[in-house]
Amino acid sequence: MRSCVETSHGPEVSMPFVQSANVVGTDMETPNVLPKIISLFSGAGGLDLGFSQAGFPLTFAVDISPAAIQTHRRNFKEATSVAADLQDLGPSGVLAHVEKLLNPGESIGVIGGPPCQGFSRANVASVANDPRNRLPILYLQIVEALQKKYVVEFVLFENVIGIRDAKHLGTFRGILSMFREIGLVPDVNEYSALDYGVAQTRNRVIISGFRNREVARRVKPVKAKASGLTVRSAIGDLPAPAFFAHNLEKSSIPHHENHWTMRPLSKRFHQPGGADRAGRSFRRLEWDKPSPTVAYGHREIHVHPDGRRRLSIFEAMRLQGFPDWFVLEGTLSSQVEQVSNAVPPPLAQSLAAAIKTAMREVADQAFAERALSA
Repeated sequence: MRSCVETSHGPEVSMPFVQSANVVGTDMETPNVLPKIISLFSGAGGLDLGFSQAGFPLTFAVDISPAAIQTHRRNFKEATSVAADLQDLGPSGVLAHVEKLLNPGESIGVIGGPPCQGFSRANVASVANDPRNRLPILYLQIVEALQKKYVVEFVLFENVIGIRDAKHLGTFRGILSMFREIGLVPDVNEYSALDYGVAQTRNRVIISGFRNREVARRVKPVKAKASGLTVRSAIGDLPAPAFFAHNLEKSSIPHHENHWTMRPLSKRFHQPGGADRAGRSFRRLEWDKPSPTVAYGHREIHVHPDGRRRLSIFEAMRLQGFPDWFVLEGTLSSQVEQVSNAVPPPLAQSLAAAIKTAMREVADQAFAERALSA
């Protein structure tokens, strides 16, 4: 993990939790209320799942994809999930939705994944003025609107490492500057999913901001101690999947309802030894190595190690670290998009757990100092 060091000197705020502590004689209670999560550009909810698994209550999610929101509603029944274009909804629209769910003054955390295609190095035609590159700023404008009614303890979003390339430097600096303008201490780090228990060489930038400088300093995600993270360890136990057909019933799909894939029509799948590893469209996985980044175009789903077909959606979910109970909704192509865009849940959980630990340490320290002075 490589950190991009920032030297911001934003405002210092004392307590990172909604305060419920009482100091009356020796009857004392430490604050223990985690912020409620607002998820912007939520997609299917890989980041949301990690925060939920770490104990953060998920309250509201919004994404432009109806299929992704259908997935979100199925897997996060406790949250309110809305299909909407955040550019149309705007800061006031998001605030209007949240006001129906939370009381003024409640503590929240904002997470999400603004679309990254404009920053992607895989997009050889990417330009600095791509309209999608303005979405992180919209994200922070929504955070600023939420600050008028709620205590925003932290903000976190994922993007590709290309966001820090020279051509996008103006946008990147603008994002960090806006964090400071709205009173949040920014932090930027690169993470490899492989370091957090995911059998995939996915490298991404996590940009975050914290209300409390001490919390920001203490956030240190713990790397997984898992070894032998390979394609075989992730999907080697699975039966053959079903092939897509317009009349395919979910009940006919073996093992998991997302265990389906495209029928292998290309002659490459039928040549001796199976499809070769030529080019982006026929990137064949190796059993005893981690998967490359799970980020597919419609006809670029990685080829199964046996070379006879492409991966199933469920196999891709396994390579992303999704638990087997999680289900993606929608068409095959929408499921491809959802699994490609997701943050690996184990990485998300490590980030969330680190934030939770840092916030509790700071809250406990402040509580102890107040108790001594009482």
